[in-house]
Amino acid sequence: MIFLYIGLPLIVAALLPLIGRASKKLLPDVLGNGVFLFLLVYGLTGAKSLIGGGPVVQSLDWFGETVALKVAVDGFSLFMLAVIALVSLCVGLYSISYMEHYGSKANYYALLLMMVAGMNGLVLVTDLFQIYLFLEVAAIASYALVAFGLEHDELEAAFKYLMLSVVASAAILVSIAILFGMTGSLGFSGVAEGLRALNAPGVVAICAALFLLGFGLKAALIPFHAWLPDAHPSAPAPISAILSGLLIKVSGVYAMTRIFFHVFGLTPALSQVLMWMGAISIVLAAFLAVGQKDMKRMLAYSSISQVGYVVLGIGIGTPLGIAGGLFHLLNHAVAKGLLFLNSGSIQQATGTRNLDEMGGLAKRMPITAATNLIGSLSISGVPPLGGFWSKLLIIIALVQSHEMLLAVIAVLASVLTLWYYLIIQRQAFFGRLNERWAAVKEAPFWMSAASVILALICLGLGIVFSAVITSWIQPAADGLAKGMGM
Repeated sequence: MIFLYIGLPLIVAALLPLIGRASKKLLPDVLGNGVFLFLLVYGLTGAKSLIGGGPVVQSLDWFGETVALKVAVDGFSLFMLAVIALVSLCVGLYSISYMEHYGSKANYYALLLMMVAGMNGLVLVTDLFQIYLFLEVAAIASYALVAFGLEHDELEAAFKYLMLSVVASAAILVSIAILFGMTGSLGFSGVAEGLRALNAPGVVAICAALFLLGFGLKAALIPFHAWLPDAHPSAPAPISAILSGLLIKVSGVYAMTRIFFHVFGLTPALSQVLMWMGAISIVLAAFLAVGQKDMKRMLAYSSISQVGYVVLGIGIGTPLGIAGGLFHLLNHAVAKGLLFLNSGSIQQATGTRNLDEMGGLAKRMPITAATNLIGSLSISGVPPLGGFWSKLLIIIALVQSHEMLLAVIAVLASVLTLWYYLIIQRQAFFGRLNERWAAVKEAPFWMSAASVILALICLGLGIVFSAVITSWIQPAADGLAKGMGM
């Protein structure tokens, strides 16, 4: 049943604070990761077969009465559900060891499950106001998770994130209110039909601009990126991984593209706006990343740059461009999740995120060093890893669309990306071992296991990229391009 994606995490999240009184570690770890594992397995098996005949729409019944909540699964939403479950499971496994020193694991898993339920709901609903509702569910949980350690920089980052996110939510809500007032509908198809009947390009332009502002802030596209370089480095490492790997893509990229494709339609003007916003984010964030000494801050700027690739690919609007953008979304979710988890392992072992204070850690943390190299090469687009194929698809799509300048920008920015990731590898892991870290040990089992799983997925996505594109990426691209078929 599709509603399990929303209901199961919320039910377990509600019970965890009570369960945490009886078991502070074991039961929260088991329940939290059990939910993530179930959602992943269900998405890869049951839900995948469910949409074999096309998109599926379900309504919620409560004691025989139909509730005004419809969910729909097509190739695009199922792809996003699988990505959410995969990264969440690895983050949950990593948290078994990492969150030991943070205290209340039950509250942590409750917030994490609440955020996952919000992202799942956002992916499944077919109504503009319900998108806003689940957007806020995920956002509220993320504010608390960024501030979970209650340190000064975490609280400051969470407050900044909250203030800018309120602006984004307000812009989105105003746009929804205008569309409802003009069309009398909130459903995707109803609003689209109403706008076609009204033939009001001015209203469409205003609403599209408000959505671009709101979802651009959520996705941290330049120039709406100011909150991300503070929020991601300050949060606990597993939260940084899920914020960067999932939340900015689901709350920003997914919601924006779903509305633009299925409500407004991707016009040539809107396509150009998306492509150039993506290209500017790619270049400027890459240059900002090069100058960073804080490892997590460098990764945060890299997230802005790589989300730019996703928006650039989807903004092209061609089947190949959309496929490349979605494939890069998957590659970035896995690789950036891996890199943020490894940054947490390094910080926990050394007590610092400053690259200038590191050096030679590969001798003491070989698993972390090896997996970090795989993630860095994948996200930089080095063959035969997954990031190479997704960037190649985007560049080919740009050439086919006669966007030669943007294709050159995408290629050169990828070289710049490799540069700053090699800086991380050289300063953190290579060279002479800093005497301060002579007693440093490899990360605990569950932290290393999560990193190894993500590194193997990075390798697998590159080796069997053709099968991944055929079975997951292409159905997702078709679902985005063709609509929900409702």
